[in-house]
Amino acid sequence: MIGDLIAHEQEAESLPTGEPSSSYRGVSYLDTQTAVWLAQRDFDRTSPRAKEQIRSSSLLISPLVVVEIEFLLEIGRIVMGAEEVRVVLHADFGVSLCDLDLTAIIKAALAEKWTRDPLDRLIVAHAKAKGFSPLISADRKIRENYPRAVW
Repeated sequence: MIGDLIAHEQEAESLPTGEPSSSYRGVSYLDTQTAVWLAQRDFDRTSPRAKEQIRSSSLLISPLVVVEIEFLLEIGRIVMGAEEVRVVLHADFGVSLCDLDLTAIIKAALAEKWTRDPLDRLIVAHAKAKGFSPLISADRKIRENYPRAVW
């Protein structure tokens, strides 16, 4: 559990827990970068606003995030594989894998013309297709083009 990793009380206040606070706002998605940082407990890279969104939401990841994490492992950009990241996120932060129908995601993706990156397009479309849900993302292009992006 994350509490075991906290060295002192001040750090505890700045770390996400994944448990909804009293200002619960519903479901939020994690993008690939945020999911990896959270699984690696690299909280210093997470903005205060993103930490609050993590604390106050039921967290989901798209299966496409899982695929992208495995791609990043294969090319040596990260050291944790997709299954390890998914298990850590679920165990430590309550993150679930979203099972939204692929047809709805593809339909939403067809309107995302701002990027040629198919995974970014599909990850944003996934959040959009699930009730225009917030997407926690440090990616500048995503934040500029998806109004519900949080960072």
